[in-house]
Amino acid sequence: METRKTIGKRRFSSLVTLGVFLLLYIPIVSLIVLSFNSARQGVMWTGFTLNWYVRLFSSPDIWRSFMNTVIVALVASTVATIIGTLSAIGIYWYRFKSRKYFQILIYTPLIIPDILMGVSMLIFFAALKVPLGLGTVIIAHITFCISYVTIVVITRLEDFDYSVVEAARDLGARSFQVFVKVIIPIIVPGIVAGFLLSVTLSVDDFVITFFVAGPGATTLPLRIYSMIKFGVSPVINALSTLLIGGTLMTALLARRFRKLIIG
Repeated sequence: METRKTIGKRRFSSLVTLGVFLLLYIPIVSLIVLSFNSARQGVMWTGFTLNWYVRLFSSPDIWRSFMNTVIVALVASTVATIIGTLSAIGIYWYRFKSRKYFQILIYTPLIIPDILMGVSMLIFFAALKVPLGLGTVIIAHITFCISYVTIVVITRLEDFDYSVVEAARDLGARSFQVFVKVIIPIIVPGIVAGFLLSVTLSVDDFVITFFVAGPGATTLPLRIYSMIKFGVSPVINALSTLLIGGTLMTALLARRFRKLIIG
């Protein structure tokens, strides 16, 4: 039988867990509810409305920022996934003298503060006299996304059964055939996870984008920042709600895709 001490510990753990979940999700739920509130300011409920969503979809500036965000996220994540996957395979399988230094270069962006990363990228573009715009934002996002993809794919490679590669070679498969038909299909879940993580990080990034974005390259985080300087508008709540919904849809699609790959 359980003692009172054991029961007390269990209840305490349950209360702590409940408190953590409340701290995490109450702000999100409040934001979603307020996006349907007819009040322009405050948190008092005055009635249900979809007016803020109508205003959101009719704003050309927000739509332009949305398209910029999508373009940057997809292009940067695709390039970062390709480079990161190749880097992970090279680091994990091949032994060369500068391997440790290469690993340090790959992992460095993970520990550098975003503000230092943004300033360094700005100085780099200024030194090369590269005009700031959507291109510089994409390059900056590729730079920090590569590291995350590399780590995710390496984690997948840790569970890789190398005997499959040896069996393919015994059957006469060439190196390229082994790479395309054996290695890639097995590590696809890791590649997809790295890509989705890159998309999330790219869409969410503000600090680095703030330094390297030029005229016409405003992304959603920058647009929200410029809007919130004049006060919290219900339109921002509506935009944030749509972003949350998009994130949940991406997570569900990723889970579905993973089940299809594995099963």
